[in-house]
Amino acid sequence: MPKRPHHASPSPRSTPPGPTRAPLPNEITPLLGNRTPLQFMRRYWQKKPLLIRQAFPGLAAPLPRDELFALADLDDVESRLITHFRDKWDMEHGPFAPDELPSVKKREWTLLVQGANLHDDRAHALMNQFRFIPDARLDDLMISYATDGGGVGPHFDSYDVFLLQVHGKRRWRIGKQRDLSLKPGLPLKVLQHFEPEEEWLLEPGDMLYLPPHVAHDGIAEGECMTASIGFRAPSEHELTAQFLYHLAERAGEAAEGARAGARYRDPAQEPVANPGALPQLLKERVGAILANIDWDEKDIAAFLGTYLSEPKANVVFDPPERILNEARFVERAKKTGVRLDRKAILLYDQKSYFVNGEAASLSSKLKKWLPELADSRHLEAKRFVTLTDDSTMTALLHEWYRAGWIQLGVWA
Repeated sequence: MPKRPHHASPSPRSTPPGPTRAPLPNEITPLLGNRTPLQFMRRYWQKKPLLIRQAFPGLAAPLPRDELFALADLDDVESRLITHFRDKWDMEHGPFAPDELPSVKKREWTLLVQGANLHDDRAHALMNQFRFIPDARLDDLMISYATDGGGVGPHFDSYDVFLLQVHGKRRWRIGKQRDLSLKPGLPLKVLQHFEPEEEWLLEPGDMLYLPPHVAHDGIAEGECMTASIGFRAPSEHELTAQFLYHLAERAGEAAEGARAGARYRDPAQEPVANPGALPQLLKERVGAILANIDWDEKDIAAFLGTYLSEPKANVVFDPPERILNEARFVERAKKTGVRLDRKAILLYDQKSYFVNGEAASLSSKLKKWLPELADSRHLEAKRFVTLTDDSTMTALLHEWYRAGWIQLGVWA
């Protein structure tokens, strides 16, 4: 089952943080301005912006500046450098060697490091606190470093975003933009006529939630870092195209069976005087073939599970340097427990589970522990011990461990 057991560039070392979790649906939390997730989702989610002072009291940046710069130097990390020198916008894609970044004393430049949660345990733990929203919708945590005056220009996103200030200060202006025209000839999308309506200065621990299509512009006041927690919002076109591709794959698998030799036939076709014309019989026959395509809720679930658990193209998994055999893996896991790798995506429904773009049946044995692993992203040592009588569990987790999808040990 496992795929992509490739070796990535070594990522910066990080120490697993203490236990962090998302608030429960009815739990009042400073993360949401002393609201419950239920109140937030009903009143604000995809409806209106919300400024939250001290969502994370006493917060420090998950990565120091030098470690963030080191991430931007890795081949498997998506990074961008945006400058606004002499009133001219420019953008470059990483990786960036340390000497390729401007001086931190130079004004008006920004480094964006996408998917920091995939490469650092501290960033991953920070993003996990937003798991009151389904994993199928969570995308990644991006860290933006900016020098004084730095930003990416007034723009809007097509997805929800939490903008969390983790170091320094950033001034945000937002507005319900009607004119969505962009400045021409720029390497990034900057609104041509930005009309701000509200303005706030965010300090470490403050957070701003923005629904899709709310125009915003953030300018650093001194050196600053901002963590952006973004969400997946595929377009209807993308969903339709990917679902049809999923159906085509399913049809191809079915064709390997009884109808493997079935091809287009037209025994009633008559000779034509206009060979360039598209035959009416052809259109009718193909229309009849396509009309036989059907799908149900099971097909939709299978598509969503595989599509939304598929890692991004730049994601690679690191197998252990010294792989333990299954018996030694089990003995070690009894002492340390196991946890999903930062990059692994595990989803499930009532009948199936989906891991890193692959689907399998959720048997009665798997139901005893797999949803628990998907929801908490770990199995503690005591819990693992109670499950070791199930050889299918130990074999599957060992297989995932060999592929780098599972790590020994849980959060401290």
